[in-house]
Amino acid sequence: MTTKPAAFAAAGTVLLWASAFPAITVAVRGLGPAGLAVARLAVASAALAVAAPVLGVRRPRPRDLPLIALCGLAGMTGYQLLLNAGERVVPAGTASLLVATAPVYSSLLAVAFLGERSSGRRWAGSAVALAGTALIAVSHGLGFGTSALIVLAAAVLQAIFHTAQKPLLARYTGFEVTAYAMWAGTVFVLPWIGSLVRALPEAGGAAIGSAVFLGLAPSAAGFVLWAYAMARTDVGRVTVSLYLVPAAAIGISLVWLGEIPGPAELIGGAIALAGVVLASRGPTSHGGASRVAAGDEDRGGGQAGGRPGQQHQQGPARGEQVRRRVQRAHLLGRLQQREPADAAVPWGRQQDQDARYQDHRDGGGDTARGVPDDRAEGQAEQRAYAQQQAGR
Repeated sequence: MTTKPAAFAAAGTVLLWASAFPAITVAVRGLGPAGLAVARLAVASAALAVAAPVLGVRRPRPRDLPLIALCGLAGMTGYQLLLNAGERVVPAGTASLLVATAPVYSSLLAVAFLGERSSGRRWAGSAVALAGTALIAVSHGLGFGTSALIVLAAAVLQAIFHTAQKPLLARYTGFEVTAYAMWAGTVFVLPWIGSLVRALPEAGGAAIGSAVFLGLAPSAAGFVLWAYAMARTDVGRVTVSLYLVPAAAIGISLVWLGEIPGPAELIGGAIALAGVVLASRGPTSHGGASRVAAGDEDRGGGQAGGRPGQQHQQGPARGEQVRRRVQRAHLLGRLQQREPADAAVPWGRQQDQDARYQDHRDGGGDTARGVPDDRAEGQAEQRAYAQQQAGR
């Protein structure tokens, strides 16, 4: 089930990622696709590195390094290189439409690799939202040229990133996963650092400013918010919200670049919004949750706020709940037996002892009224009954 904080985080991500498309259009003119990717990842990595000591980022486990590398390579390096290259030809609004197909690929990958089961409502909502984005694409007169196919390839890489980071979010905080992926992506993009060095002298203030904005807002802040939302919701449900990115990108492009949306774009945005509402509402179908534990609070480490060495507030309470469930299951098994658990005690008396002992263990009932320990009383009754049987 989607929580309100997760919904707000997803909404913030939509706005930040929507603003990235017009910013890329401005920055790529001066820095080029590769130079912009290097600048954006470097700025984002530096910002996360400054905040990492304050938030207590831990070292990742060695067994998680391949998955972290995949997140960095697909979601950071590959995605940005391809998207930047595509936006040299494809307009910002149209590029956002093509990337908006990523939730479809994400849902398919989550079903295949994470064991999620999308409900009929979610698939219907996805179809409606995709129809809305298609209507906007038609209004742009979109042709599937090479540049469009490059942007579509970027959408596939984004879907791989969404799916690959889900298992990591079961063991690390959203900030940690974002930092790991961003730093890994920066390492992979280093071979193109020469492109940035050559482009900087003649890039211009607008291009450099847009690159800094992309690194701080859509990349650093946007991916942290997205990881927060992803940790608390299954992949198929939360990625549906990305269908709203094209509508938001068109609005931001209107203010930033002066791109005026037509009636078809406005209608398509409304349809996409309706699809998101349809897919997001209603309970998750039985068995629809991912096999991967979701949520920062559910990690095995149990650190509050993602800091190592801090015990999670709900850890003891959950441990007590588990202990009580085990006790009740054990007690139920004993009560269902036709013969007493102890051969020396009749079944009816044993049942009464077990019930009073459970009340004592749960911290209520007889203990609150000052009745002696039921375990000692039960042992005394067993000895008395054994002596009675021996006297006969």
